[in-house]
Amino acid sequence: MRDAFPSRIEAALAQLWHHAAKSIPEWLPMNYVSWLPLVYDVAARFRAARSGRRNIYLVRLDYSDRDIGLQGIYVGMTAYPPALRFDQHRAGIRAAGSVLKRGEELLMGPVLHLQRIAQADAARIERELAAALADAGLKIEGGH
Repeated sequence: MRDAFPSRIEAALAQLWHHAAKSIPEWLPMNYVSWLPLVYDVAARFRAARSGRRNIYLVRLDYSDRDIGLQGIYVGMTAYPPALRFDQHRAGIRAAGSVLKRGEELLMGPVLHLQRIAQADAARIERELAAALADAGLKIEGGH
């Protein structure tokens, strides 16, 4: 579906969700994101040296109230499962303002290989991934 007209992709995804909802993994995006292949390419460059208890996660942010169609990514690190941490953000628990106000969905596919890694690796990767995504032209929040 890469490079297909967005309305055709949305219709195809809606049909997929309707027929296969129970079998869809939680990391699969629920909306078409034209720049997602770029995020996969950038995130694939990062590797952790050791395993541990930290997870890197990405959240799609919606800035359409500022500029039509403008979206961004929040880059975070957590010891919680990423879906739980996203729910905490949305509930205002130790929430980043950008995720609380603009967080649309978790984008776990690009960072599935960056789960259960050592804290030192996670802190480094969080910073470097945020910088690399910004260098690729995306609007980035987080990545402390």
